[in-house]
Amino acid sequence: MAGHSKWAQIKHKKAATDVKRGKAFTKIVKEITVAAKLGGGDPEGNPRLRTAIEKAKEVNMPSDNIKKAVMKGTGELPGVAYEEMIYEGYGPGGVAILIETLTDNKNRTVSEIRHILSKNGGGLGEAGCVSWMFEKKGYILVEKTKTDEDTLMSIALDAGADDMKNDPGEDNYEIITSPDNLNAVKEVLEKQNIPVSLSETTMLPKSYVPMERQSADQMIRLVDALEDNDDVQNVYANFDIPDEAMALK
Repeated sequence: MAGHSKWAQIKHKKAATDVKRGKAFTKIVKEITVAAKLGGGDPEGNPRLRTAIEKAKEVNMPSDNIKKAVMKGTGELPGVAYEEMIYEGYGPGGVAILIETLTDNKNRTVSEIRHILSKNGGGLGEAGCVSWMFEKKGYILVEKTKTDEDTLMSIALDAGADDMKNDPGEDNYEIITSPDNLNAVKEVLEKQNIPVSLSETTMLPKSYVPMERQSADQMIRLVDALEDNDDVQNVYANFDIPDEAMALK
């Protein structure tokens, strides 16, 4: 998990405190709408919708906004038809990048993403060029000060987790699950009074590209520029960058 724990936590904190709250709301509303359209409006039977609603609550989105987004997805209210598109490419130093988007105009989106990548030392690739380097997983972080390793591992694995990592250089334990088991494992941990600092479905790299300070700074600027795009929902990359570059975030 080299590089993933720090970056995941930094992105989570950034999203929760983003001063561009309107933009954060827009992206979450899109996700709720699409999740409801694909899997129905009941979060209990739709894990993707449940996760999106939890994310909305984390940034204090009003309940009425959440309800309307669900109703647009189920067709109870009129709404924009969004299409899911995944773009693949490379960043500085050959870092693999996956970009998940929800868009109502594919031509606009691909043009903007191509421009952002080329402007920041990267490039757009063909479909399939880097997706094989990632695995879709449920990902949970638990602060090491909240419990001990043996207790957490026993509870997590019994609850259905696939694996747990304890990097001596990190402040958190990392729990890996299948996407379908993410919420179940999280609920068991919370019932055992073990607070979860981060819970998400993500694309975990199978291997990482170590980066020097200069290229790491450029990589962070590229990810920031992609995430600032209205159509981009998530950005995944297999970089491992120095602590001092992380400290800039």
